Amino acid sequence: MYKLPTFCSMPSGVSLWPRMFQASMKLQNEGYGRCTKVSRNVNLERLQKDYLFPEISKRELQHLQKYPNAKLISLGIGDTTEPIPENIALSMANYAHALSTTGGYSGYGAEQGNQVLRKAIVETFYKDVLIKDTEVFVSDGAQCDISRLQLLLGSKVTIAVQDPSFPAYVDSSVIIGQAGDFKDETRKYQNIEYMHCGPQNNFFPDLMATTRTDIIFFCSPNNPTAHAATREQLQQLVKFARDNGSIIIFDSAYASYIMDDSPRSIYEIPGAKEVAIEISSFSKFAGFTGVRLGWTVVPEELLFSSGFPVINDFNRIVSTCFNGASNISQAGGLACLSSEGFGAICSLIDYYRENAKILVNSLASVGLEVYGGVNAPYAWVHFPGSKSWDVFIEILEKAHIITVPGCGFGPGGEGYIRMSAFGHRESILEASWRLEKLFS
Repeated sequence: MYKLPTFCSMPSGVSLWPRMFQASMKLQNEGYGRCTKVSRNVNLERLQKDYLFPEISKRELQHLQKYPNAKLISLGIGDTTEPIPENIALSMANYAHALSTTGGYSGYGAEQGNQVLRKAIVETFYKDVLIKDTEVFVSDGAQCDISRLQLLLGSKVTIAVQDPSFPAYVDSSVIIGQAGDFKDETRKYQNIEYMHCGPQNNFFPDLMATTRTDIIFFCSPNNPTAHAATREQLQQLVKFARDNGSIIIFDSAYASYIMDDSPRSIYEIPGAKEVAIEISSFSKFAGFTGVRLGWTVVPEELLFSSGFPVINDFNRIVSTCFNGASNISQAGGLACLSSEGFGAICSLIDYYRENAKILVNSLASVGLEVYGGVNAPYAWVHFPGSKSWDVFIEILEKAHIITVPGCGFGPGGEGYIRMSAFGHRESILEASWRLEKLFS
């Protein structure tokens, strides 16, 4: 097993602070920057440094300034790279052009989404589990809906997250006031239940040892570990939620990458509609990372402790805080779910799956302990005894490759690196060759 030598790395978010502080002092000395009498939101003070992905982008820029002639390859932020299929892009272009005509112009749409698109989402993804189109809320992306759900839930609920997991679950919990103080010794927030998910427990938490919480954030296939929960595992999760009176926030953004018989929706599990909300996205499914389109399902059967339907409150949140997804994006979403569009998108998913296979095989060939790459477009690579940021810097400096340090996904990610399979084939092949050369 290759063990990367450890060395001291600069903590995340440190390098720009001296310049920011100097700039602030300069403004004050010049008579600018007068303070108001408004206190800063104390919850924002509890956030740890910068959000992970802007920090990665910042370090990428610094590296390019240091090595202007380097051919940098990004296996970092999970951003799709292949063009949107022509028929889907054309549908959005035609819709946009029609806005210049009297007959084709449209203004505000329904906050809940285009009714035809809501029906298409049900027909494509939920027909066999009897979800209604009125239970589907179209949005501008899953990450935005995470924050809207936090508004719905409020600051008094208790939450649990997979460890490691997508950082927006934790950060949005901090901002809304659920998380409490950050403890340096554990690298955890005191009021969050961290459910460890690693190879030792098949990337599924020990629910017997998990404290009861009001809300359980659960992502499958998981970002970053790429593990798709089995049917038996999700049955355990739903039973746990039902026994404890909890609500699961189930993130299925990568469900279209599942190749085996793992459930693609939490609603495939009997009883889930009484305990689960599902969020999903067109971003990784259809390459809509920049187009922005997603959806959330809130079943009518899901009730608060008072018996009040959760869907009614979420509808109020959406109506108050959101004017609806772009009509142009929704036209693209409809094209994605047509027979021609869906077939083209499946070809794109196969392309990224092949990228993942190439990457995982290369990493495994030099003796690295690598997980994922089957049901999700990520490789989760273990470097025992090393710090994630040290490995990130070593790969960046020696191979000119951007990755993501696992510790950015929670304390359970320390010692791991996430590598994305989103990329042009030639870039994936070149990156695989560089990584083999570095670690062999």
